[in-house]
Amino acid sequence: MKRGYQVVERKDRQALTEFLAGEGSALLPFVELIQQTELAVDELVVAAGRSAIEAVLTLSAEQIAGPKHPGQRIPGPGAADQSSEGVDPGEQVPPSVAAKDVIGWHGRQRGVVQLAERKLRINKPRLRRQGKNGGGEVMIPAYEAMQTRSGVGGRLLDILMRGVSTRNYAQVLPEMAETVGIAKSSVSREFMEASEKALKQLAERRFEDKDILIIYLDGLILGGHHVVAALGVDPQGVKHVLGLAAGASENATVVKGLLEDLVARGVKPGRRRLFVIDGSKALRSAIDAVYGTDNPVQRCRNHKVRNVVGYLPEHLRDQVGAAMKAAYRLEPDQGMAQLEKQAQWLDTQCPDAAGSLREGLAEMFTVNRLGLPGTLRRCLCTTNVMESPQGTVRQKIGRVRRWRDGAMALRWVASAFLTSEKSFRRLMGWQQLWMLQAYLDESKSQENGEPTMAQQQKVG
Repeated sequence: MKRGYQVVERKDRQALTEFLAGEGSALLPFVELIQQTELAVDELVVAAGRSAIEAVLTLSAEQIAGPKHPGQRIPGPGAADQSSEGVDPGEQVPPSVAAKDVIGWHGRQRGVVQLAERKLRINKPRLRRQGKNGGGEVMIPAYEAMQTRSGVGGRLLDILMRGVSTRNYAQVLPEMAETVGIAKSSVSREFMEASEKALKQLAERRFEDKDILIIYLDGLILGGHHVVAALGVDPQGVKHVLGLAAGASENATVVKGLLEDLVARGVKPGRRRLFVIDGSKALRSAIDAVYGTDNPVQRCRNHKVRNVVGYLPEHLRDQVGAAMKAAYRLEPDQGMAQLEKQAQWLDTQCPDAAGSLREGLAEMFTVNRLGLPGTLRRCLCTTNVMESPQGTVRQKIGRVRRWRDGAMALRWVASAFLTSEKSFRRLMGWQQLWMLQAYLDESKSQENGEPTMAQQQKVG
């Protein structure tokens, strides 16, 4: 996820180090405290950083009000406030500007700035507008920027995606002087805002410049809430999280809406693609409705094995599962014939398992018909490519105990998918994806009477 702050380069840090070393007299008290082990290094960092922030705020205030001048005290409504705790006596300006509408210094006051993962108390200058046009507080530009450009939300998102719950967030932060802890409610609020941005970022992705060859479709269930996810692969084997939709993969309306959204964002129906799905009939019908019936569809073999053996008694599950996996390695006609024999045997043992085995049987061998290498074929016969990041998603959100609604599930899944996407590897066997691309483009070759890809290449 893209960060919203400028990274300080090494040469900038070196220049700052040299400047501070040249002005080392100001740091001598810190040196003595460190050597006497009375001050921890992290406390030194916070103290020095706090002083630097206050110095920046003073410089920013001087750009508005000018440097402090000796002279007559500026009258006005702010004068009564200068006896409050933390506020210095009023500053002085020349008599020539005292009667004009000017911005004056009015001591200092408490403030809070947000760091990457916590808040820090500071003392900031106080400015007020004085004169015939009326008075009022004047915001310091640098302080205003520190309030509006906080990276707390993004940092919270990173930490919570690593399995830290909102309840335990404060415990992972070391205690430091002059820092303010973040309450559980604040953590939840910041994470909600950051996760909404992540979902919005995912929903606004464009794919006009990507040639998506493969689309994996699968669903997750989180606390009773369903989310359908789409993941695409381009000719270089790079995986892209395409989109999410709240709802079950068995809901044709939900799946069709997800695919129509992909079309609107650049995954157009103009080219043939390979779809790998979990076996839901709703997924198949939605693909036909949005992208046409000319796209090859491969049903996940792992889902099919789980569905079939789920109907069987315990003593038959290993036997039938092994027979199905062996049949998948055969040529399409041979494999389908073997599974039909298996289904005939199951007709007497468990008719429900036999019916599940026959359902969508031809689509279990779609990839076998493409004549692709074995390494690539293994990635295209199941939704394992999709289930791997889904497993990472479940791991990252495993501490969530109460799912309020589908919108919450959608936000968490979007955040976890985008976090996981950073570590995605290319599709195994991606070097042979040109063969799949040639098959998907073979319609033009057929129009010209040229041999198809499957006829030219029979590998593995």
